[in-house]
Amino acid sequence: MMPSLTLTGIEGLPMVKRGDDLAGLIVGALAAMSMQLQNGDILTVCQKIVSKAEGRLVSLKEIEPSPLAQQFAARWDKDPREVELVMRQTIRIVRMDNAVLIVETGPGWVCANAGIDQSNSLSDDIAILLPEDADASAARIRGELKQMTGAEVAVLITDTFGRPWRDGLTEVCIGIAGMDPLQDMRGTTDLGGRELHHTVIAVADEVAAAAGLLMPKAGAVPAVLIRGYQFKSAEASAKALIRPAASDLFR
Repeated sequence: MMPSLTLTGIEGLPMVKRGDDLAGLIVGALAAMSMQLQNGDILTVCQKIVSKAEGRLVSLKEIEPSPLAQQFAARWDKDPREVELVMRQTIRIVRMDNAVLIVETGPGWVCANAGIDQSNSLSDDIAILLPEDADASAARIRGELKQMTGAEVAVLITDTFGRPWRDGLTEVCIGIAGMDPLQDMRGTTDLGGRELHHTVIAVADEVAAAAGLLMPKAGAVPAVLIRGYQFKSAEASAKALIRPAASDLFR
């Protein structure tokens, strides 16, 4: 049998607000589509609705910008409150240039503006932060889905990142539960019988990117059901996708 993969955008989810039961909303939306979760499914959920449900929203009216934030904002015509908020979520500034802050966040993600934005916040004064612990968010949703449906699934929290040396954005995995985010191919052989020594595939990012095709930014599809991918079950962390400092040639 030829391998195949099915991706289904989950429609009908409402605008999520603080305290909403994401697992319940997703199960309900799937039922309205005459679908239900099965063992071995993968559910990708965009970071934005996870952050909203967890109350990771900040009013810019309450932010007092520091002198450094004011200096950067003045140079690049940005809102100093937004710059200050980014700096508060940052443990290391990688680059400040061209109106962009590339920073390292507490969990270890290196991304633009600490992953903070205002898209789909429904207010010009509200900024949305990344989940405080996206792995924990994924684990909680997975556990609740198990209780509701009995299905053993993997859950990925995804966000949109840029990439050095390549233009355009793509979805990546920032939180995971029930699936190993990496596929270690070292020690196996290629079609020519040569042993692979360095190949480790970021399968969680590949799954996230595939799901991103069904989650347009102006659309209303914040979650995708993926069926047919044979993944390795594991109690892992998306932080495994972060290259260790000792082997990072660009740090």
